[in-house]
Amino acid sequence: MKILSFNLNGEVKFGPKVKKEEAVWDVLAIQKELNILPSFPTEIIDGIALGFDFVEQIRKLVDAASKSEQVEQFKRPFTEIEWLSPIPRTPKNIICIGKNYNDHAKEMGLQQAPEDLVVFTKSPTSIAADEQVLPIHEGKTNSLDYEGELAVVIGKKGKDIPKNLAFDYIFGYTIANDITARDLQDKHKQYFLGKSLEASCPLGPYIVSKDEIVDPQKLTIVTKVNGEVRQNGSTKDMMFTVEELVSILSQHITLEPGDIILTGTPAGVGKGMNPPTFLKAGDEVKISIEGIGTLSNRFA
Repeated sequence: MKILSFNLNGEVKFGPKVKKEEAVWDVLAIQKELNILPSFPTEIIDGIALGFDFVEQIRKLVDAASKSEQVEQFKRPFTEIEWLSPIPRTPKNIICIGKNYNDHAKEMGLQQAPEDLVVFTKSPTSIAADEQVLPIHEGKTNSLDYEGELAVVIGKKGKDIPKNLAFDYIFGYTIANDITARDLQDKHKQYFLGKSLEASCPLGPYIVSKDEIVDPQKLTIVTKVNGEVRQNGSTKDMMFTVEELVSILSQHITLEPGDIILTGTPAGVGKGMNPPTFLKAGDEVKISIEGIGTLSNRFA
């Protein structure tokens, strides 16, 4: 199931994409009008915490709406909504993995990827949405860079999670652009400020529930800047797999529903080009991941 969050007349809502239509089911309106379920979460993070039961609840609501006489009343065309990040606000900082692809590690100046996890975070205030126009941050940085990544959405609270149970704690997957101010990264000798500028973590367009992604280690990642392919990689090349990341991270921090893990980026970032080529006003970045969709943003 592809679930998106959106703003409609000042109200934050969520729902699944209508199959074969450019529209979303307004499940909160369905529940309010038809009263199908004894209870239903009004915030997407509360729903994610229910795990696959949340997906089943949504399916029941959509099925009831499809059979009702006011079926079109419950659909919101994409042209009438404001897209939001699938999770508008995370419970804590976004958890990020650095240099998780060997070729990317090499283009950043290392001989090979690190043997241990490189972990940093991005502020939750950096979250942005699909199709949102993003600031180029002129005056703060002159080396804004893109990083297309698979993002894991946690759906169950867990600590010390065994690797073989890691998928039990995952709700689904989305796409992230880990936008980075390379000069701030170098200046401050750490990642946080260079990674956390306003709107430097667009996510979306959907969360795809894990039942639709058979193997997260067999997904293509393609990043285009103004139509030019810059990154063309596969999650099979991760140094640490999705289940390893969830397990290792949980040995140090408690993972919670709504937490987002950025799993690293393949080679092809602007800093790795010769000469380095960074984003400028007017550029458009599109990141596509097999089975999820395309995250698109323009910079101004």
